[in-house]
Amino acid sequence: MLGTSTLKRKAIPEEDEELNQPTRKRPLQASRTATNLSKSSLTAPKHLTQPRAPKLGTSKSTSRITRGTSAPPQSTVPKPFSSQTIATRPTGSGRAGPSRTSSDQRLDDLNTRITSMEEARAADTARVAADMDEERAKRIELQEEQRALSLQLVASQQQELNRRAELNIISDELENSRKKHAREIADLEFDLQKKDRLLREANEDLRACRNDLEQERETVSSLKSALNAQSNAHLTLTAENRSFQTQFTALQAQYDELLRTNANLILDLEAERQEKIEMRKEATENEAVRRKLHNMVQELKGNIRVFCRVRPVLPSDIPPSSGYQPTNSPNPSPNEELELIRQELKADISFPDRRDHREINIWSSSESATGQERKESYQFMFDKVFEPECTQAEVFEEISMLAQSCVDGYNVCIFAYGQTGSGKSFTMEGGASNATKGMIPRAVDQVFRVAEDLRSKGWEYQMEGQFLEIYNEAINDLLGKHEFDKKKHEIKHDPKTGSTRVTDLTVIPLSSPTQVRALLSSAQSRRSVAATLMNERSSRSHSVFTLRITGTNAATGESCEGCLNLVDLAGSERINVSFGNGFGTAGSNDKERLKETQSINRSLSALGDVIAALGEKSERGDKHIPYRNSKLTYLLQNSLSGNSKTLMVLNLSPLASHLNESLTSLRFATKVNNTTLGTAKKQSR
Repeated sequence: MLGTSTLKRKAIPEEDEELNQPTRKRPLQASRTATNLSKSSLTAPKHLTQPRAPKLGTSKSTSRITRGTSAPPQSTVPKPFSSQTIATRPTGSGRAGPSRTSSDQRLDDLNTRITSMEEARAADTARVAADMDEERAKRIELQEEQRALSLQLVASQQQELNRRAELNIISDELENSRKKHAREIADLEFDLQKKDRLLREANEDLRACRNDLEQERETVSSLKSALNAQSNAHLTLTAENRSFQTQFTALQAQYDELLRTNANLILDLEAERQEKIEMRKEATENEAVRRKLHNMVQELKGNIRVFCRVRPVLPSDIPPSSGYQPTNSPNPSPNEELELIRQELKADISFPDRRDHREINIWSSSESATGQERKESYQFMFDKVFEPECTQAEVFEEISMLAQSCVDGYNVCIFAYGQTGSGKSFTMEGGASNATKGMIPRAVDQVFRVAEDLRSKGWEYQMEGQFLEIYNEAINDLLGKHEFDKKKHEIKHDPKTGSTRVTDLTVIPLSSPTQVRALLSSAQSRRSVAATLMNERSSRSHSVFTLRITGTNAATGESCEGCLNLVDLAGSERINVSFGNGFGTAGSNDKERLKETQSINRSLSALGDVIAALGEKSERGDKHIPYRNSKLTYLLQNSLSGNSKTLMVLNLSPLASHLNESLTSLRFATKVNNTTLGTAKKQSR
């Protein structure tokens, strides 16, 4: 019994030592985002307690001892020893009574101490939890501060990038302003030099005028002397006049005799003149009959009719630095000087047929190998030749009947051909005034006027129009609302009706000539043009305006379909003439112009091949016609194959510098005029 008490007393101090040890605080787990924490805070926490073996007096002790563990102490207060527990233990003899009373008292004290220690441990645990909550709050606050600093850093970097971009833009603008300022200074210096040169020239002209004034004064003095001499001569002539009066009386008698003789001759001449007028009238009637028969023969043969038009010399053709001074007149007027300059620029062209206006002659001079000047003459004959003075109305008067044929149900094709700058676009489209309207608006006016006249006879007409261009072998819709090359257009021919259609093309119903003029203006703004040495606004594409007419007569049950094709071909040209030597090596713009020129010449060459093949077909019979070599020839297949009445208007430039191109165009037009086609047929349903 004593040994058991001794073991209990030895175990109690060990419990007291463990209970008296202060409770260690467990460090917080290190945060990944906390950059301001020290490395020591990232180390793993140490164990709160270390296990320790109990110090036992004997190995056979059965007393209850407290066991050390690595876990934190439990908050539950251990059950204190009671008197019942002590009473149940085995007791010794009666002499051990006072010892058990002392042990119970000590056990109660121990229970009291254990209870206070448990309460202190619970307080320490609460304090540790509060500290941990405070650390967690600090960690969250540090994370929020770090996140805010990160956002501020990103915003600062973005602001720095924006400021750098603005600085670069301002630097570029400053550099451009410097360059622009330098260019303006150079231009101003150039203008200053030019004005100085003009001032020197004006001073020289002033000195020349003063010299001329001195010469005129000397001339006046000499004229006064001559006037005195003429006064003396007048007296002499008066005396001679008296003698001549006497001679006049004698001659008067002879004159009367001659008058009588002249009266007889006048009567004879009048009779001869009347006879001549009658003969000329008869010849004119015979010529009209001959021309009518000739036109009938040409229509039966189906030849393409060819008109030739020579444009006048325009003010834009005169070089601004001409400096031409006439020599025939001492003080010519500005109009006379301008006319002299025009005559100097014009080629040697004449129109010998003053009655029928069908011939045109051209003379060209060249230097032979021996240095001698050689002149050559070229004569051409067409269905009609229009001189530079002819107006748009006079040209349309000759083709107005073709518009009538279109209303009657025939297919009609009128196309303008010629070198660039020869006036094709002006002939076909014209200007803004009524006097300068072209063939397209005049033909449309004629068609609407004829259709209105036939309305009283029971005919009702519906008209629709389309406008396209062939640019670099691609068809563009000039009346479309979208950009070019968005749709692929294909040409379709109907062998039954002889009509030609283009797929996905804008077709607009027409109700008045005013609507047509608005469409032409809109299409003109979309057409491809470029500046060349021969024309400031040269057409770089072939344009085709198509007017389809459908007529029905409810009274007779008749119906007809007609089509009017008005074609403005791009100008035939040579690259070295239109753009100068060295063209095509500067940049992409020159390469684009070169591609356009090659495409234009290729399509016009294909047109010439088709004309030549048609001529051979008329002589040899079966012959393949290469219509598909070009979009232009394939589009005009029905117009060239005899299914329509076709007219070609050849436009020529009057300038001597364009003489070679004019001769080439005249030869091609002659080939076209000699080509035989089939007879046009009326399209009816």
